[in-house]
Amino acid sequence: MQTLRTLRWDDHRFYHHSTINQSLHLVSAIVFCISYALLLVDPAIAAVLAWTVSMTTRQAGHFFFEPRGYDDVNQVSDEYKEEVKAGYNIQRKIVLMAIWVAIPAALWFAPSLGGLIQPHADVRGFVHDVGIAWLSLGAAGLVFRVIQLCITRNATEGLAWGFKIITDPFMDIVLYHKAPLKLLHGQMISSVASPTMPTAAH
Repeated sequence: MQTLRTLRWDDHRFYHHSTINQSLHLVSAIVFCISYALLLVDPAIAAVLAWTVSMTTRQAGHFFFEPRGYDDVNQVSDEYKEEVKAGYNIQRKIVLMAIWVAIPAALWFAPSLGGLIQPHADVRGFVHDVGIAWLSLGAAGLVFRVIQLCITRNATEGLAWGFKIITDPFMDIVLYHKAPLKLLHGQMISSVASPTMPTAAH
């Protein structure tokens, strides 16, 4: 639990200064919660919703609105933050998002993926196949990084990070539900300092 709290705090204070980014994370978190519920009904549509709405808003916040360069609040460089980040840093995210974009193209031009799956017969089938592929990509990305962290760091951090990712939507709602109001008041950068949170482990 201590490792989990530290990972959450590092992620919050290093990568969520912008109230635009926080607001987008709030939208992303709400849609992710809806997607979680949809997993029990239609996993493919749940994945399509999660990737097209939740992931795009979340990553847009990081790519376009979060300040880069030297972090005056935490007194660390952007290079340092990217190096010590437990999860997917910018380079890893670019690779992940590139695969995400490539999947629909691959299914469109090779509907059976070389005989691996039953080819879709209509648009609905295509959307279903894309959703299942995206769901598989999300699960694979999560498991791969957990295993990688277990090997390169330790099992505690790997498992804590995996649990953090799964529960991030709920925590983001708690953390950033006031962000849209701050944004409306013209506050573009939000203070991330909190004396009640643990300090970074790195």
